[in-house]
Amino acid sequence: MSGLPGASTCPGPGEASDLKSPLGAKFREPLTEARFQQLFGDAEQEPELLAEPRWSRLRRLWKRRARACSGPGPWPLLRARLPPLRWLPHYRWRAWLLGDAVAGVTVGIVHVPQGMAFALLTSVPPVFGLYTSFFPVLIYTLLGTGRHLSTGTFAVLSLMTGSAVERLVPEPLEGNLSGIEREQLDAQRVGAAAAMAFGSGALMLGMFALQLGVLATFLSEPVVKALTSGAALHVLVSQLPSLLGLPLPRQIGCFALFKTLAAVLTALPRSSPAELTVSALSLALLVPVKELNVRFRDRLPTPIPGEIVMVLLASVLCFTSSLDTRYNIQIVGLLPGGFPRPLLPNLAELPRILADSLPMALVTFAVSASLASIYADKYSYTIDSNQELFAHGVSNLISSLFSCFPNSATLATTSLLVDAGGNTQVAGLFSCMVVLSVLLWLGPFFYYLPKAVLACINISSMRQMFFQMRELPQLWRISRVDFAVWMVTWVAVVTLSVDLGLAVGVVFSMVTVVCRTQRVQCLALGLAEGTELYRPLRESHKLLQVPGLCILSYPTPLYFGTRGQFRRILEWHLGLGEGGKEAPKTDGPPDAAGQPMPRCWDPPSPGSV
Repeated sequence: MSGLPGASTCPGPGEASDLKSPLGAKFREPLTEARFQQLFGDAEQEPELLAEPRWSRLRRLWKRRARACSGPGPWPLLRARLPPLRWLPHYRWRAWLLGDAVAGVTVGIVHVPQGMAFALLTSVPPVFGLYTSFFPVLIYTLLGTGRHLSTGTFAVLSLMTGSAVERLVPEPLEGNLSGIEREQLDAQRVGAAAAMAFGSGALMLGMFALQLGVLATFLSEPVVKALTSGAALHVLVSQLPSLLGLPLPRQIGCFALFKTLAAVLTALPRSSPAELTVSALSLALLVPVKELNVRFRDRLPTPIPGEIVMVLLASVLCFTSSLDTRYNIQIVGLLPGGFPRPLLPNLAELPRILADSLPMALVTFAVSASLASIYADKYSYTIDSNQELFAHGVSNLISSLFSCFPNSATLATTSLLVDAGGNTQVAGLFSCMVVLSVLLWLGPFFYYLPKAVLACINISSMRQMFFQMRELPQLWRISRVDFAVWMVTWVAVVTLSVDLGLAVGVVFSMVTVVCRTQRVQCLALGLAEGTELYRPLRESHKLLQVPGLCILSYPTPLYFGTRGQFRRILEWHLGLGEGGKEAPKTDGPPDAAGQPMPRCWDPPSPGSV
């Protein structure tokens, strides 16, 4: 065969290569399968294995697989499912306990008003937001692997749950419900929300049983950030009727955001001046306090609890001025003391809510896993994505028995916990103590709390999600494809709905991955002079082409979608293309492109890769 000077024939298997390049470079001998077996394999025992009786060989293989697949003992399994058994013996009490206590109390103070606010977003009474701020936090403390993760009510999940609840249990068109009818309607809506938590928890446990924690990689960061940013806009628009004191029905389905805006603009002349004043004063206090906490987070010993301050001030003002009776301002009312009786959700509703529970489970896992990964990388520890599935699945499943709605990790309280000095999951126990004290003793103090204040808390808690849009210019410079994924997901979430927008974002993200595999650049490599490094031939004329070999770099998976492209590229580089077809432009230097490649093997048969 023809090749570079000194290369008369191709070296056979196991032979040493005596090829010499014009520049005196020395090439390493190709490692063939026969040579590998000679150096590292156990070729002498192969005849014995073949001569071994088949039943004996199968029995030996079965025993080997049984040993490999045998599960761990009970104690390692218990330590894997209860992470405190691993980190609690190494807990540094003097160094970490004070920080966990301060952070836990701070987060618990925020959980109280935020839980009640997100309960209204879920279309259930405020007290069920307090239940959702207690049980899931306690369960995740025992099962979760994220040391700095704060769980509880989350605006995106509350919005998705509220839309589904309004569709499954709509309010009667005639309105003006009596007290008993309102209680019955609330009970049905609480049952629907609890059934969704049960369904999403069961789905996550099923994903855990199948070890599908790897699914978190398919929900890329642009998809998650665009989802939360678009959902924040939905939250803002959905709270406008409460801010203005307009008793408007909640819009659901596609284009709900625009329907709500149109309804608000139409009913704007009927808005309540009293509730509008309360909302304006609340936002005037909450927004600057949020900004101060962000700008002076390094100087403040603990963030200013603006939400609880606003709740106390508004309750005192409403009580002393009788705003509820004089101006018909809607208030929270009596919060039942204690805990609800454990009750299994209506399993007959599961088929109806399965389509809603699946996107909730995906959002729960995506947001929680991404948040846990961010802080695990920052503080140098690892998380187990499958254990996170187990923790959030059990959290939603068990908390649904206590009438809780779907929950997950939250952006705002997680950031607050880290800023306040939290170190481990022990902070969650102190947070539970604060919420427990409200449920047992302090509930009556929130009787006169205006619901407009809770709507303002919902809007102010979206600050961090809105500001994610500031990262778009940087994302444009880094990756135009990720920028397109972000924008497509955001537009789909805003125009359609949160769950449909999530589906559109995931599908579009996967399409971009497939398209990238179709636009890959295959490069011919050559040996850099004086080194053992191989670089693309087109980068320099000083690279040496290995005699008798064509080394190609094809940086993409080889599957049915790329087989045709890979075959065409391979045939061209080997000079096996059909006659009459125009050869593609070479990626090597001109003198190397005109030289035919040596053929040490037969051309591939038609139809093969």
